[in-house]
Amino acid sequence: MSRCIALLNGGGDCPGLNGVIRGVVRAAVLQRGWRVLGVEDGFDGLVEGPRCRELDLKSVCGILPRGGTILGTSNRGNPFRYPVANENGDVILKDVSRQVVDHFQKLGADALVAVGGDGTLKIARRLSDLGIPVVGVPKTIDNDLQETDVTFGYNTAVGIVTEALDRLQTTAESHHRVMVVEVMGRDAGWIALEAGIAGSAEVILLPEIPFDLDLVCDHIMDRRARGSRFSIIVVAEGAFPKGGRKIVQASADQTHGLERLGGIGHYVAAEIGRRKGLETRVVVLGHVQRGGTPSPFDRILASRFGVRAVQLIEREEYGHMVALRGRDVVSVPIEQAVDGQNLVDPDANLVWTAEQLGIMLGR
Repeated sequence: MSRCIALLNGGGDCPGLNGVIRGVVRAAVLQRGWRVLGVEDGFDGLVEGPRCRELDLKSVCGILPRGGTILGTSNRGNPFRYPVANENGDVILKDVSRQVVDHFQKLGADALVAVGGDGTLKIARRLSDLGIPVVGVPKTIDNDLQETDVTFGYNTAVGIVTEALDRLQTTAESHHRVMVVEVMGRDAGWIALEAGIAGSAEVILLPEIPFDLDLVCDHIMDRRARGSRFSIIVVAEGAFPKGGRKIVQASADQTHGLERLGGIGHYVAAEIGRRKGLETRVVVLGHVQRGGTPSPFDRILASRFGVRAVQLIEREEYGHMVALRGRDVVSVPIEQAVDGQNLVDPDANLVWTAEQLGIMLGR
């Protein structure tokens, strides 16, 4: 039976998004003779429009190694809390979800593939309750989604951070400096932990383990006493000291309810300099971790997710999300995936391995 699929990306950009788009299109068009409509700029494209374009085999040719997304994305497009201007010009939040349902129906699509992280998938679940047949695809460099072993984009981000740490080793050693590298991850320390181990960091500070700065300083001084006059410290943006709070650049906005984290790297560097008189430098990698071509692992995983999403639509397994379990791509209820976060277990084997390597985790 011929079908039509609508597909959108929500939230931040991520290496591998184009791989999912390509996987959906090739599995749907090439193998089943279906149509695929790409919704532009995330949920904004269903609120305002609808704005979409047909995706055929030619439109996805050559996009697998490209970063970002050919469809565009949006962080503000929560149709249940959508910013609109009232008659006075003031911006208010309005529930326009019924408008999204109407526009989706105008497309004539049989199902919607929503590719995104926690926020996008929560919206997708609520739209499913309103009658839109939805299949979810997990996406985030933070790797903080439950029910999947890993999300695409994460492997690429770890590789980018590891390469940066490799480059910083030589300059830190040459100038006998303490280099503090702040990385993304929000409340999850996966990027910091894995990249820190791979990049030979001496200190890794995670949101899941509130750190004691005195222990960190003692560790650095012990290294200097042994003849190692430089140190690399990796700090997750959500890390914080014992008894302290996370440092934020901007408070939570009304649309998303998320604080913009950032600044912990500068705090750690300033404290080490103040307490021990050491020369410190801070590197905030920021959005460079999101950009560029996806790794081979992420290209393959994104492709597998896209193909599996089409199969779920074929089987009418709506309200489900594709997920990696071991070496298999399976389906799980979206509701389970967004009911909590995948965080680093302070007692996990990977954490134990880091400490056995002599890496200080602030405890």
